[in-house]
Amino acid sequence: MGKVIGFLEIDRRDRKYKPAADRVRNFREFVIPLGDAETQNQASRCMDCGIPFCHNGCPVNNQIPDWNDLVYNGDWKSAIDNLHSTNNFPEFTGRICPAPCEASCTLNITDEPVTIKTIECAIVDKAWEMGWINPQIPQTKTGKKVAIIGAGPAGLAAAQQLARQGHDVDSYEKNSKAGGLLRYGIPDFKMEKHHIDRRIEQMELEGVTFHFNQNIGTDSDINEIIQKYDAVILTGGSEKPRDLPIQGRDLDGIHFAMDFLPMQNRVNSLEINDDEKTISANGKHVVVIGGGDTGSDCIGTSFRQGALSVTQLEIMPEPPEKENKALTWPNWPLKMRTSSSQAEGALRDFSVMTESFTGVEGKLTALNCIRIDNSMKKIPNSDFGIKADLVLLAMGFVHPLHEGLVKNSGVELNDRGNVSANDFDYQTNKEKVFVAGDMRRGQSLVVWAIREGRQAAHSVDKFLMGSTKLPR
Repeated sequence: MGKVIGFLEIDRRDRKYKPAADRVRNFREFVIPLGDAETQNQASRCMDCGIPFCHNGCPVNNQIPDWNDLVYNGDWKSAIDNLHSTNNFPEFTGRICPAPCEASCTLNITDEPVTIKTIECAIVDKAWEMGWINPQIPQTKTGKKVAIIGAGPAGLAAAQQLARQGHDVDSYEKNSKAGGLLRYGIPDFKMEKHHIDRRIEQMELEGVTFHFNQNIGTDSDINEIIQKYDAVILTGGSEKPRDLPIQGRDLDGIHFAMDFLPMQNRVNSLEINDDEKTISANGKHVVVIGGGDTGSDCIGTSFRQGALSVTQLEIMPEPPEKENKALTWPNWPLKMRTSSSQAEGALRDFSVMTESFTGVEGKLTALNCIRIDNSMKKIPNSDFGIKADLVLLAMGFVHPLHEGLVKNSGVELNDRGNVSANDFDYQTNKEKVFVAGDMRRGQSLVVWAIREGRQAAHSVDKFLMGSTKLPR
């Protein structure tokens, strides 16, 4: 490494946020970059640790010590080339990945991991600024045609890899723009959508043809697509939300998170007008059921829409403030984390089970809850109520939508309801049909989607050509 004792000389410093009172006034990103000099200082903290455990935590196999060293030495151009060799879209992961690599960092043993996510984001942002990211147009064409159903991160990664190999790639997306949950699930204050737009422009120049507003399996027959193309990759995501079928569920004011979040994103992108939203938190007492990232996104969006209060309920026990390193490192630890949205003023409560909803004249007015112990058993005489005008169900997703595409294609499902395929060749039981991302592995992270898209592209290229130069 360039600065062998950098981790001893320089303290960890990460990006900061604009004040909550300012950032909740709009839907723009609010993370403050470190700047080139401080980013280089932080990169110098990467240890020559022999076994880079950060690789253990990074699904896309980023060569983290390598590009840390390049940044420290000021070779930003080589750093982005190295980063792109494993990750098609580091500006996405540099903004919304939870950074399991940092949990695996050797310096995390003392709670001072290298700011890997921040450095990654700085590399790609500088590369765009300097004009180093350009279309990689193939010199020859193979004559093979590939259809990719779904333009989320898995589908986009697969499409870009295959187009660069010279295949004719058609990407079919049911929405009016590409990105999947990156576009319609992740709020703009976490990632503005121009980051996606410029990648789509790059991919179009590389030879990917996008077909929007095409819901394959509903608007057109998936089997006709399969017959038309030499290979098909299913990357439709995991969109079946986990429901809460309790008394009062049919009251007006109870919605799935993914019925709520996309509306605001469509307003921000001018796909719809603000008065066309059918769900709004403005002037309401909001309760978010579910303690994960989607719930956190609901919190931040509710505050920006003008919610009077936001309460987040989690059925699991409150996690410890600090993990036991001897038991957890270098794996992802269970510990208390507070997101930027939660820090904007949400009340969080743990070990809470919602038993029923209450309403007046068909409209939601309150939740009836009870506390549970660590065995998920109800604690006697611990019931309580919460006033609510809007409840957002953010309890995760159980599997892909089966109606239409999945059912009509005849692909086999596993016992979890996901499309069945291994993580070696990603091929389904149907000839020339592959699957990647959340549709195969279940609800997961953007970094896993990118990994699976890249690996599926490797398998498809090998399937079509007999061999491949694409990395796994």
